[in-house]
Amino acid sequence: MNDTLSSPSIALHGTPALPSPSAELAGLQLDYGSRSVLRGLDWQLLPGQVVGLLGRNGAGKTSLLEALLGLRETTAGSVRLFGQPVTQLDDASRARIGYVPQQSDLFESFTAKQLLSYFRSFYPRWNEAKVEGLLSRWDIERDKPISRLSGGQQQRLSIIRALAHEPDLLVLDEPVASLDPAGRRDFLRELVEQVLDRSTTVVFSTHILSDLERVAFNVAFLSGGRIALQAPLDELLDQTRLLAGTPTALTLAAAGLQVLSRGASTSVGAATGGRERWLVRGNEDRVPVAIAGVEVQRVTLEDLFMELTQS
Repeated sequence: MNDTLSSPSIALHGTPALPSPSAELAGLQLDYGSRSVLRGLDWQLLPGQVVGLLGRNGAGKTSLLEALLGLRETTAGSVRLFGQPVTQLDDASRARIGYVPQQSDLFESFTAKQLLSYFRSFYPRWNEAKVEGLLSRWDIERDKPISRLSGGQQQRLSIIRALAHEPDLLVLDEPVASLDPAGRRDFLRELVEQVLDRSTTVVFSTHILSDLERVAFNVAFLSGGRIALQAPLDELLDQTRLLAGTPTALTLAAAGLQVLSRGASTSVGAATGGRERWLVRGNEDRVPVAIAGVEVQRVTLEDLFMELTQS
């Protein structure tokens, strides 16, 4: 899988030029009283990336996504969307953003048809054919009050509203929490098509790791108020290993490798008998396979989550 689906532009001297970021976060600080949720966080999202945001409960995922969109005031740092400060976005840039919050903010006294008609007036790129197709495919009654729709149908409607204007940046906070497995598959398929068709930047948080494995070309781990790591998922799985052994043996084994975490691990239990576990990352030329005195294990996404999101 590729983390950037769109073809890069070519610089004058033939070197591929990175596309301009859809979002740039620099030195982001967010405090709730004496508690710091985001601590000097830096993050960049490029066109065509699908990024799955992972973090423990309370790590600040929702706060980060709200700060990204300018919906939550931060203590320090800056956010730029499409090159503009998020606090000074013009109407054209705002119309390029789609958002599905964790808690539904639909007008429950409206019908689905009335709600979508209302929002259509704000977006010049509204795709009515897409809306009608999704309403039919997801079996949402157009003339039924939203308050009488099931939780899953309301979440589907919120997703349709976010996709209808074909945004260039799509932010989703636990978008499939109320959907059954079939509904999640339909949504994920639509999400991938959106990226392939338009090179949309997508960032979404979810606690359902199997969904991330289906569509997240990148994963970003939020821990300690910062993005601990972001990389293409398949690359991480190929290049990362768990090593177990004595500190001396691990130090020798990890020479030239990136040590992502070390010590006691919640995914494998506390180190015993003087042995530790280190999560290390190599590259295409150097991925640990067999090392004398060191146990080498391949990793799963669950292993990465447990190791990289420890407090």
